Amino acid sequence: MNAFDDMLSQYKATTTEEKNNALREVMQQITLAGLSRSDFFEKAAFYGGTCLRLFYNLPRFSEDMDFSLLQENKNFDLQNYFSFIRDEFLSMGKTVELSKKEKPKKTNIESAFLKDTSQFYDIKFQTAKQVKIKIEVDILPPLNFETENKLLLQPFSFNVRCFTLPCLFAGKVHAFLFRNWKMRVKGRDWFDFEWYIKNKIPLNIKHFIARAKQFGDTGGKIKDEKHLKLALANTIKSVDINAVKNDVTPFLKNPNSTEIWSEDYFLELVERLLVC
Repeated sequence: MNAFDDMLSQYKATTTEEKNNALREVMQQITLAGLSRSDFFEKAAFYGGTCLRLFYNLPRFSEDMDFSLLQENKNFDLQNYFSFIRDEFLSMGKTVELSKKEKPKKTNIESAFLKDTSQFYDIKFQTAKQVKIKIEVDILPPLNFETENKLLLQPFSFNVRCFTLPCLFAGKVHAFLFRNWKMRVKGRDWFDFEWYIKNKIPLNIKHFIARAKQFGDTGGKIKDEKHLKLALANTIKSVDINAVKNDVTPFLKNPNSTEIWSEDYFLELVERLLVC
């Protein structure tokens, strides 16, 4: 058993979904380890659901890896860091292919796909012919956020610069309100929103407003806590809660945790939202 397989075995996964979630999470940790050997975290910080999962004990799995530059840099190129990621996987006994994903329209997000191309995974995870995680780096970030160093112990001990919890909450609520998924909903946003409220984590209102002004609330309607809660209530009333539940279920260890979910339940959570 190599180092990669040893990390994977610690999850004791039995179902296909559990195995795929475990595989992605191991890949995420190794990716962070590779980036930590470079100057990446001097220029960028980790945020989003995977950050919340790995460093703040969010009880659900996450697929993508989201990073934000500390300052605007239109010339930033994630490909300059590919070698660090490849080398880290090689040291763990695995080979990965990294490629840049070209988007139809130019955006503030630099994207790449990290693909596991080893024959081993095609055999062991027969329902997932190609397991991949997406990396995104915001090169024109909304500012007014705070960061802190967080310790990860696998595959070795190292620090990662992460958004603080109030700033992560601001980013999550921004996604909750303005994510452009057309007819789909992302149940993970709702699960995370509930988690923040349950844990009495305040939302950094300055960072939320900076995000909203850059994308979504271009008219500047959300100016304070009152307007934020009103916008959240309107979003909750417009969504099919059953669709929300169906989307998040594959990422939960305990699917029954969403039984209480309803429009009234989430409206009550909005009233308990704290800001700082």
